[in-house]
Amino acid sequence: MADDNFPGWHGTTIIAVRKGGKVVIAGDGQVSLGQTVIKGTARKVRRLSPGGQDVICGFAGSTADAFTLLERLEKKLEATPGQLARASVELAKDWRTDKYLQKLEAMLIVSDGKDMLVITGAGDVLEPEHDVTAIGSGGNYALAAGRALMDSDMSAEDIARRAMAIAADICVYTNGKLTVESIG
Repeated sequence: MADDNFPGWHGTTIIAVRKGGKVVIAGDGQVSLGQTVIKGTARKVRRLSPGGQDVICGFAGSTADAFTLLERLEKKLEATPGQLARASVELAKDWRTDKYLQKLEAMLIVSDGKDMLVITGAGDVLEPEHDVTAIGSGGNYALAAGRALMDSDMSAEDIARRAMAIAADICVYTNGKLTVESIG
């Protein structure tokens, strides 16, 4: 929407933490339109099981766009079972080159327990350093908090939950109603 009067959708903080052989992805539930909270309990973290292989993913951006990308990712995973990195690269290539997909506004964090990847519409498939990554409006706050907590005795889930709580205290487009999925 190019309308300058439209305040725009905001919201979403997604964090992924890998620690102790486990990957956890957590996301808040807030969707905002301008200065108004439209929904506080949205589910932005999902578990996919294409071909019986579990993959967890979180998304930031337009929900319809993210669901379109998740469907495409599932198809790529069905074509390349157990190869999350390859399926992610194939999705990113399609996203970058397909005229329809180029208009999609979303980002994904995906993990199969081994790989943890961020996929963007710019054609990026990034494996984060330090076993923590985050996306969305409060992503930088959650990332900083998560990285600071990695040296603690906390579990991956505890780190993700604490980092999300910190992000929710700072970012007005993030709330504390979490969806958490783990794998590994």
